[in-house]
Parts: sequence; structure tokens; C-alpha cells
Amino acid sequence: MPIKNIIQGQPVTKEKLGLAKELRREMTPTEKMLWGQIRANKLGVHFRRQQIIAGFIVDFYCHKADLVIEVDGSVHNSQEQKEYDAEREKVLTEMGLRITRFKNYEVEKNLQGVVKKIKLLVK
Repeated sequence: MPIKNIIQGQPVTKEKLGLAKELRREMTPTEKMLWGQIRANKLGVHFRRQQIIAGFIVDFYCHKADLVIEVDGSVHNSQEQKEYDAEREKVLTEMGLRITRFKNYEVEKNLQGVVKKIKLLVK
């Protein structure tokens, strides 16, 4: 029986799987804030956290809506990280996924506004 709500048929290394599990245990405070609002089908769809897709670990993923949500802290401001994020978005977009990014401060200062935007994207 296939596992629901994940992308099937992708190779996943033990190291990447271990890292994803660690990231689930060690979520940032901002990721925890958002997860509290979108988990357990609270928006009418299922989200997974720290999901591996095409070798990348995305913060949140909704299979039904083909939606990836990223919460970006200051590490995403470096040129090297911007290049990595652009390559990652290219690969994920080519797979038919939509990527939405929120800055940490957006989630911290306007959590309900962020949740409203996500609701619109999953409908």
C-alpha cells in the first residue's frame, strides 16, 4: 500500500532521512509557530514537515495542493544560500510544485495573515 501525501519513487539516502528527522525534532521557533497553525488538517488539507523532495528537505509540504512552504531566516540572505534556493526552486517548480516563502518576521509579526495566504493557496 503506497504512503499517502508524499512524492513516490524518489531515492532517499539514510543520511538525508536522518537529517530530516533531526530537523523535525529541532524545528526553529518560527517553524513551530507556523506548524501549530497548519498541522492536523487544520486548514482542511494535510501538511508534512521537513519533507524530502528530489533530494531537498522542504519545511512544509502539502501533496494535495502541490505546495511547498518555506520559512526563511537570516541564513537565506547570503549570496551562496540565494543561489542554492534558486536552484532548489527551479527543480521543485519543474516537478509541478508551487513554492511559497515567508520571512521569519512575517510569521512572527503576522501569523494569522500568513495562515490566510496559505488557506488561499490550498483551496
